[in-house]
Amino acid sequence: MGDLQRKRGLLVKLRTSLVNSPRRLLSGSYIAKTAYQTSFLSGTESEGEHVPLSAGQYCRDLETSPQPGIGKILVTGATGYVGGRLVPELLARGYDVRVMVRAFSPECEERWPGAEVVTGDALDLDSLIAALKGVHTAYYLIHSLLHGPRRFERLEITAAANFRKAADRNKVSRIVYLGGLGDRTSRLSDHLRTRQAIANELGQGSAALTILRAAIILGSGSASFEMIEHLVRSLPVLFLPPWAETKCQPIAIRNVIMYLVGVLETPETTGSSYDIGGPDVLSYHEMLKIFSEILGLKRLFIPLFFSDIRTYSYITSLVTPVPHPIVFSLLESTANTVVCENNDITNVVRLNLLSYREAVIRALSREDQDRIYTRWSDAYPPAHELALKLTEMERDALYTKATSVSTRKSAAALFSSICRVGGKKGWFNLNWLWKIRGMLDRVLTGVGTARGRRSSSFLRIGDVVDFWRVEDISPDQRVLLRAEMKLPGRAWMEFSIDANSDGTRQLTLKTYYQPFGFWGKAYWYACLPLHFFIFSDLIRQIERRSSTEGMSP
Repeated sequence: MGDLQRKRGLLVKLRTSLVNSPRRLLSGSYIAKTAYQTSFLSGTESEGEHVPLSAGQYCRDLETSPQPGIGKILVTGATGYVGGRLVPELLARGYDVRVMVRAFSPECEERWPGAEVVTGDALDLDSLIAALKGVHTAYYLIHSLLHGPRRFERLEITAAANFRKAADRNKVSRIVYLGGLGDRTSRLSDHLRTRQAIANELGQGSAALTILRAAIILGSGSASFEMIEHLVRSLPVLFLPPWAETKCQPIAIRNVIMYLVGVLETPETTGSSYDIGGPDVLSYHEMLKIFSEILGLKRLFIPLFFSDIRTYSYITSLVTPVPHPIVFSLLESTANTVVCENNDITNVVRLNLLSYREAVIRALSREDQDRIYTRWSDAYPPAHELALKLTEMERDALYTKATSVSTRKSAAALFSSICRVGGKKGWFNLNWLWKIRGMLDRVLTGVGTARGRRSSSFLRIGDVVDFWRVEDISPDQRVLLRAEMKLPGRAWMEFSIDANSDGTRQLTLKTYYQPFGFWGKAYWYACLPLHFFIFSDLIRQIERRSSTEGMSP
């Protein structure tokens, strides 16, 4: 117990330093040198260990009391940014949690041990009826803004109508919906108007609807946070359109999760609507300026009369990891003032709200510690969970190419090295070629390499690695990546580690490609010489940079 108390004391000191010494924190590797990455549940610590956010971390100080006896809780959108952080909190508080995903993966059960995982699609009424069977309260965290404004609105309303009907069929008692702030008497953006339409649709059912309306959600891995961060880091001069002076009331992801749990545990919130926001009301200009001050970067802000959203969203998508469809939907809403019209929620769910500056510092510290639990890219591109898997393809229809090296390095060392490719550290060598391909993809409104990765050294199924996504992973044996860049076909890249009879190991990189017609075949043969050069170099670099521990004699 004494050791555990010592760790808690260290963490308290660290949190204090985040608020009092932001410049010192971000000037170098202050966090890495002064903080333990601690799991209080296990009582273990490791400077290099990558531990996910501890269960119950956000809601430890929540004044409401858990009520696990109310029945089963369904969380939709659980693989998304907010839902992925809500599920561990509910489990930690003893709730019987059911998670709805669009496509089942063994990784889901590993990610949320103790939760029931079911498959369901909001556009498929029958699957929703099955998912909602026996549910007392359902969290509605589904959104489809990645499909584009017009299709987004149609899909969202259809999904909400299906959910309402399924909830009525199963006699669900409560629905908790996370919507968007905005003056409902003014002309709202397509995004905000659709959020209001969803609330209206859900409210027509027999289940009591609790609505939480939020503006920008700030936290490590959120799309809004990464947009602001990369704009400030990348551009020494920022040209501000008139709508950069629009007021907004950002809220930390920590406080959003606490409110979502708090209303569940506060019966009087049933059937009510609340605005939630942080303590600061700021313009987007002010948010950029404060962010630059925290990073210690001098930036020049120049106001412009030019205010075309499409142009700004396209440019923003080129200099940030966030793709154009998401950027456009978010920037379109900047024309609307998004501040709390009332603070009624503070009287029923009391908690300490983080300021904008505190939320930014906490998010940056998470990045510095490589401990981002969920990220906006977990749910992008749209319906990526439903993409064809390599195991579903006819191997005879695939073009393949393999390169390998023999090594005495241990399987664990090689696997660890594989898990570090991409992201901020790049692809070990020839990074300029990878960046050119990524920039070309972004120009074509693809995902590009700027998307990076959630963790710099740890991978799980569904993680993005630049313009790839982890489709399958077997520790110390295999990593399979699926291409999500713009291609005239489908592509996969597989790393495998096999034992040789002489005690050495064979490290292999194999690519699979299914061309789409003539141009798909032309692309394969045109790129084949370059791919051979790049992939042969990559496999050698992976072997070279793996540790020598556990080498065969």
